Amino acid sequence: MSAGVRWMERHQIVLYVAGIGAGVACGLLWPTVAGRAEVVVQPILALLLFVTFLGIPMRKVGRGLRDWRFLSTVLVLNFVLVPLVVWPLSRFVAHEPALLVGVLVVLLTPCVDYVIVFARLAGGDAQRLLSAAPILMLGQLLLLPAFLWIFVGPGVVGPIELTPFIEAFVFIIALPLLAAALTQAAAARWRAGRMLEAAGKWAMVPLMVATLAVVVASQIGGVGARLGSLVVVVPVFVAFVVVMVPIGMLVGRIARLETSGRRAVVFSAATRNSLVVLPLALALPATLSLAPLVVVTQTLVELVAMVVLVRLVPRLLPAAERGSRMRDHG
Repeated sequence: MSAGVRWMERHQIVLYVAGIGAGVACGLLWPTVAGRAEVVVQPILALLLFVTFLGIPMRKVGRGLRDWRFLSTVLVLNFVLVPLVVWPLSRFVAHEPALLVGVLVVLLTPCVDYVIVFARLAGGDAQRLLSAAPILMLGQLLLLPAFLWIFVGPGVVGPIELTPFIEAFVFIIALPLLAAALTQAAAARWRAGRMLEAAGKWAMVPLMVATLAVVVASQIGGVGARLGSLVVVVPVFVAFVVVMVPIGMLVGRIARLETSGRRAVVFSAATRNSLVVLPLALALPATLSLAPLVVVTQTLVELVAMVVLVRLVPRLLPAAERGSRMRDHG
């Protein structure tokens, strides 16, 4: 590992905060940047996931599909316990349908993309999170309409277009995963493949900084323009993270997962699928026009929370022994 990579890893939290700050400044000072940045969000996220997948041995990903203890843990956590938490939290905005739908759409959908990145940065088991991603995506495709029907009523379910889920999964997960697998295969035979792998390690932190800056810059203007209406959802999103972190820790302990597995479970519990559901929220009727900005607000709150959790979770769930510590950071 080069000195430059070590320096970036030691100072990654400061760099991530700087990326968020740069996004806020650009988005507010130059409003025209938002449209251009929004076009870049999915491509840069796909590139970030590609670099992340390069660091995960693909031969081990398939084993994760047979790890029923971990899979059942994240499924119960996200599709049983999360709705039980979201229901009382959503009552704080139940008086405004657009706010309510926005909160529900984003909090009821577990993240399948950058959760892998943040969990890995915190020493979580990224391999098993990657293996669980298709199942979590399928679960939210099937269950989100049912949850909305129960929480809000049948009138909201009809207009929802689920195609963005499928498109985002293909573009952000499947294609980068395939590219990473091919690169790893090439690295085993050719020098060019090994050079690309090495470049991926160097690019990890800069890409995360760029992703944070682009996402924030693309959305901060819209949120700022309607801040008076949106401020009420900020405590809801903060409370969700605060509640789900200890729940994730408890569930991981009950499932008797090792440290890296528990850390991964905590991130799966606290991180939502905001970048994927944003196009879905944009497709809602005009009467719910505030819902997409609610989703964006959650993204901004979550990005700050993830930067904090990257440093906090390893302290809350320290490696118990040398062997565990090697697994967590291997």
